[in-house]
Amino acid sequence: MVTSPSVPRLVVAAPSSGSGKTTVATGLMAALAGRGLAVSPHKVGPDYIDPGYHALATGRVGRNLDAYLCGPELVAPLFLHGARGCDIAVVEGVMGLYDGAAGEGELASTAQVAKVLRAPVVLVVDASSQSRSVAALVHGFVSWDPEVRVGGVILNKVASDRHEELLRQALEAAGVPVLGVLRRSAPVQTPSRHLGLVPVAERRAAAVEAVAAMAAQVSAGCDLQALVALAHGAGALPDAPWEPPVAVPEERAVVAVAGGPAFTFSYAEHTELLTAAGAEVVVFDPLRDEELPEGTDGLVIGGGFPEVYAEELSANEPLRKSVAALAERGAPVAAECAGLLYLCREIDGRPMCGVLGASARMTERLTLGYRDAVAVGDSVLAAAGTRMRGHEFHRTVVEPGAGAAPAWGVRSPRSRVEGFVQRGVHASYLHTHWASEPGVARRFVERCRTS
Repeated sequence: MVTSPSVPRLVVAAPSSGSGKTTVATGLMAALAGRGLAVSPHKVGPDYIDPGYHALATGRVGRNLDAYLCGPELVAPLFLHGARGCDIAVVEGVMGLYDGAAGEGELASTAQVAKVLRAPVVLVVDASSQSRSVAALVHGFVSWDPEVRVGGVILNKVASDRHEELLRQALEAAGVPVLGVLRRSAPVQTPSRHLGLVPVAERRAAAVEAVAAMAAQVSAGCDLQALVALAHGAGALPDAPWEPPVAVPEERAVVAVAGGPAFTFSYAEHTELLTAAGAEVVVFDPLRDEELPEGTDGLVIGGGFPEVYAEELSANEPLRKSVAALAERGAPVAAECAGLLYLCREIDGRPMCGVLGASARMTERLTLGYRDAVAVGDSVLAAAGTRMRGHEFHRTVVEPGAGAAPAWGVRSPRSRVEGFVQRGVHASYLHTHWASEPGVARRFVERCRTS
């Protein structure tokens, strides 16, 4: 059994969404980094936006730990990969501590990740409108699963000195340390829209100010020394760090990856997998660049907000034509969610690349959830029968056109086919994590070299 060096670590969780864990986790990351520590930032689940704020707080890439998309067995290796060379790691949870994939027990919950990482949990509790009852609430979370170690509580939205005194008395009687108290105040300005927080790439200067404000709140209200000591109580993990499988091709393929404010949703491991498979990865911005990078052999367009930037994307006609020409010659193109929309004929009447004979439009309905998928046929990403897990998160619908085969057969919540495969194009609403199936990156890069 391999035992990796111990990485001091904490999981920041909460009884429910909206309790303040993003403020505490991001503020704690920034506060520790401000004291000279190398902080490794992580986020439980498929969230793409919070890791952007984590990266601002720490100066390191924010990484996701998703036991559904990757399997519980990859959580610790991916954690250790991201935490290399760091002094401490902070993991922000998702939803409530024990909430996971619907109908799947603890799978993909913060509690499961904390157990896999053998990490102590700091519970962020919204203490508004309660006093002694906070002890009953915390007792329930502490005792629900004996394998989850709740090392202390940070009380949020505390109204006054007297309120704090009552809360501390109740939790002292319950035997749970109070590691911080944040007063009720004007919330840090982190604006949201239809899919959550506005990404860092769209508001960098304001996001820097927001992260600094979070750090100030946590530094003033929390016992950083006690939190660091708790993190040091996490022992070594019996796992080796994840490594992308390396290929040594005679010639590297140029893979263009869409970035910029319109396409901010991607996992760091995807670029690492492409590079290890023999690709030269070049990032470009579809809002500003009028041509694909020189020598592009293949194209990856991840998630983001093309519906927000539809007018600007549509106005960049030279790039739209460049993408269409690349696809027309049969080059590999992999597109997820926002990338799918960009390849359509139009979004809400605004012309897009026209690679697919399909139209997209915004709706009021949110499509959200984990999906089990199987490749319906061969594509540049997967051979027929390849099984992967994915996640959907969008308020758009695509009206299919003619000429494309489906990409995936999907189960949950119902059986259906989804996405498009057309020549070298694989386009789908599903966000997938390629670390769960490294052959995806290898297959894509090989097709880039040979197409």
